[in-house]
Amino acid sequence: MNLWYVNSILGPIRLAEENKALCAVEFCPEGVPELEPLPRKVVQTPLLQETEEQLNEYFAGVRREFDLPLAPRGTPFQQAVWQQLLRIPYGEVRTYGQLATALGKPGASRAVGSACRRNPLCILIPCHRVVGADGSLTGYAGGLDIKEYLLELEKQE
Repeated sequence: MNLWYVNSILGPIRLAEENKALCAVEFCPEGVPELEPLPRKVVQTPLLQETEEQLNEYFAGVRREFDLPLAPRGTPFQQAVWQQLLRIPYGEVRTYGQLATALGKPGASRAVGSACRRNPLCILIPCHRVVGADGSLTGYAGGLDIKEYLLELEKQE
């Protein structure tokens, strides 16, 4: 596994690549750790460099979609939820209930929320675009302030 840390407007973001695909994009609220456990290496591969460039374009408001190989690890249900998240257009939101219905499991809103919380590829798999049934902002791995920032960024034209 190769790791790289990106300094973003939202603070440090940790990128992880394995087998030429991204397996993690995570906020680092405590900052960049001094050492990562072996066998991980902090090295900027071409894919990690491209990911950093695409994230910078996104934060600059010039990129609406990511074109990167993704390999999130999760259960079949989590994978299905994450595929639904990828279908939410830039600048739009969906509720947990809408996603559950789209999956053919209208009573599974909480399970959808749980899968969103376990999304290993924040921003790239846009779980920040999911809101509560009443439109309120609900949990986000990076914190509600970051979720609000990302939604506002996507509203700008």
